[in-house]
Amino acid sequence: MIIHSAAFIKSSPTLKECPPSARPEFGFIGRSNVGKSSLINMLTGWSKLAKTSVQPGKTRTINHFSVNESWYLVDLPGYGYAKVPVKLREKWVKATENYILKRDNLVSLFVLLDSRHKPQRSDLEFMDFLGTNQIPFARVFTKSDKLSKSAIEESIAFYDSEMLKSWESLPVSFISSAVKGVGRDEILNYIEESINIFSTAT
Repeated sequence: MIIHSAAFIKSSPTLKECPPSARPEFGFIGRSNVGKSSLINMLTGWSKLAKTSVQPGKTRTINHFSVNESWYLVDLPGYGYAKVPVKLREKWVKATENYILKRDNLVSLFVLLDSRHKPQRSDLEFMDFLGTNQIPFARVFTKSDKLSKSAIEESIAFYDSEMLKSWESLPVSFISSAVKGVGRDEILNYIEESINIFSTAT
């Protein structure tokens, strides 16, 4: 897939305030500070499309970006650690959950996982939630430039072994680096193929 255009559309505090569900959508989600905004910017080729921050918890709304004027890329609030009041964090969680479960044009979620760390409980529990609710998703192992090839393979194998304790099969996985552009073509091709399947089915 070639990206011709990418533009921020709006930030929505709740599902009902999201743009009309007239286009295929792909959500990006992960623990705070996993590199969502950097990955989004790398995929679209617009370095300042999504705002990046070293402070966790900066994404607090459902953020829609129009890509090629034909589909939406959606930046969702991160889960896990964030220095915000509990009630506010619970509000994000509820809004995100409603979006994931009720957005009928959501084609797939990309769950971002920091390749430098061992499987985190919050990541495993979130993916179990997606599986239980039959939400299509793919894993994206971020920050691969920080590790050797063998270390990345070991990290993914560790995730696989943990998930196979309760999963019959594993989701599609990608290795990425926003710094070096690793995984860009593979992820965009996956999105293009998914859009074609979704369009045929609707």
